[in-house]
Amino acid sequence: MLRLVAIALLLANAVYFAWTQGFLAGLGLAPVQQSEPERLNAQIEPGTLRLLNGPRAEAEDLAQATDATPSSPEVAPATSCWQASGFTAPQADALRAALASTGLNEALWQFSEAKSSGRWIVYMGRYNDEQMAKKKGELRELKIEFREVNLPSAGPGLALGTFSSEESVQQALKDVARKGVRTARAALERPESVSWTLRLPAITDEQRTSIESLGESLAGKKLQPCE
Repeated sequence: MLRLVAIALLLANAVYFAWTQGFLAGLGLAPVQQSEPERLNAQIEPGTLRLLNGPRAEAEDLAQATDATPSSPEVAPATSCWQASGFTAPQADALRAALASTGLNEALWQFSEAKSSGRWIVYMGRYNDEQMAKKKGELRELKIEFREVNLPSAGPGLALGTFSSEESVQQALKDVARKGVRTARAALERPESVSWTLRLPAITDEQRTSIESLGESLAGKKLQPCE
């Protein structure tokens, strides 16, 4: 019995060996030959495969890291506010034209008008030194306050009060007359005036240097930090 089993196993091995070597191909018994196209067809999405430590993988990782890195935002130049005041109307017009010629955006500069009312005084004069000393003594006795002035139109004298309108100075004349002052009169110490201010709310240091180089167009005025 054991001999029969051994003979059967030997025959089975011989047949398997013959099949694997293709000796039975004539009988239609042969294993399927593996070739490169068949292996590729058996692969699932072969285009997605890549070597984890190959040069291509390193290049792809570098590209992905570069794309993921956010670019640094551009830093805007620092700006500050500057101004120059005291321009007359003709000076302001000339400066506007000069600023436009520099190519500076009109949104970066602006002019504002400031009106100064006239200044009136109750005036006594014109006095020389001796007369000035005498009048000061008289006013002290009357307990009337005063200050020295020198008006271009009237000369050295004394001001017994300062007022913003002609109406108010006329009333002040009546008040000092009741106190015994008879020689005072109303005088205009400073006429009403209009001036213009250039304001540059947000300019860079480079732009400020360009404006300061305008020379005569600034009419001798200096740019100052905004208040």
